[in-house]
Amino acid sequence: MNRYCLILIALCACCLNACQEKTDGKYTAAAKESFEDVWECYRIKEYGLFSEYFPNSHKPDLDYFDDGTHQAQESSFLWPMSGVFSAAVLLAKADPDTYRPYLDSMVTAMEEYYDTTRVPFAYQAYPARFDRVDRYYDDNGLVGIDYIDTYSVTRNPAHLEKAKQVFSFIISGWDDRFEGGVPWVEGKKDQKPACSNGKALVLALKLYEATEDIYYLETGKRFYHWIWKYLRDPERNIIMNSWLTAGEGRAQFDPYTYNSGTMIQAGAALYRYTGDRKYLDQALMLCEGSAGFFFHYTEDGIPFTYNIPWFDVVLFRGYQDVWSITGETKYADILIKALDYAWENARDPHGLVCNDWTGKKNEMQKPKWLLDSSCIPEFLIRTAIIKGELNIK
Repeated sequence: MNRYCLILIALCACCLNACQEKTDGKYTAAAKESFEDVWECYRIKEYGLFSEYFPNSHKPDLDYFDDGTHQAQESSFLWPMSGVFSAAVLLAKADPDTYRPYLDSMVTAMEEYYDTTRVPFAYQAYPARFDRVDRYYDDNGLVGIDYIDTYSVTRNPAHLEKAKQVFSFIISGWDDRFEGGVPWVEGKKDQKPACSNGKALVLALKLYEATEDIYYLETGKRFYHWIWKYLRDPERNIIMNSWLTAGEGRAQFDPYTYNSGTMIQAGAALYRYTGDRKYLDQALMLCEGSAGFFFHYTEDGIPFTYNIPWFDVVLFRGYQDVWSITGETKYADILIKALDYAWENARDPHGLVCNDWTGKKNEMQKPKWLLDSSCIPEFLIRTAIIKGELNIK
């Protein structure tokens, strides 16, 4: 990165706190409260795992799998559990004395999903002690990101090695059809989705930051440029869902907030690592496109999306990373306004935030999905950082 860019980033970082309103630690306190509610409501002490829903007696059919629906089981599938892991990492950064034991517990829980019956070793969608199920590249991307973020807290080389191993599994799925990319699930090549490739991209760049190994930077660029070419909607400036590989191939539109979020994160990171302004410009382009496309407003002016909250927290990660460079809060402020309203108006008697943040639906007594609940502490900690309550990355 050139000297001018480094100076510019440093000046922006120094100016952030001067522009922030005083929030007296309220978001940090709310994040801790929310995390404790999630831990109390969902944790299955017998296994050290978490239930898919609260209460755990609610076991509906789940539709987020490649091979059809699966009924919720005694413990959750990997995707919702990873939301707890992500929150624990941030809380351990904010308050290591209190939350480092929780982070250690999450490492133990994650290893329940580790499958050594197939090579390369990787993480499957359900705890290995209970069943042998599919291994998803996007799930493994989540695991790798959680482990590299854990390494930034613990400096334990074992956590770094886990992240590297996960990346090796993901890259084993890369092929040259349509110039690259990886599929959704191991052994099936019908599509190359933004979720798998975007998570691999973010993981690669985080590995580069941790190791300074140019391999991860160059491989991250390959993922980035592939997604930009095949999955960006140039009219709306958002990221589409997937590239379907049958025949001559075609893009599947079905946009979700988190796919744009991962590319915004990556653009911000590539700007920091290379000093190439095009990456920041592209990140800002996706910020503007996503803000215009995904957000709707109630009659009271409260923003909302039609995505699940966890998808939106990944978009928020991208907005936060852009803010950390530019000091501009206008994109993050949209989601912070939505979060503020949800915290005050859409929490059930157990303290769990509803799926519908506007409070318009009658969800107070409905069972709550772990993924909807586990992302709330992360939202709140990231807001606390933007508001100047915490000085962590």
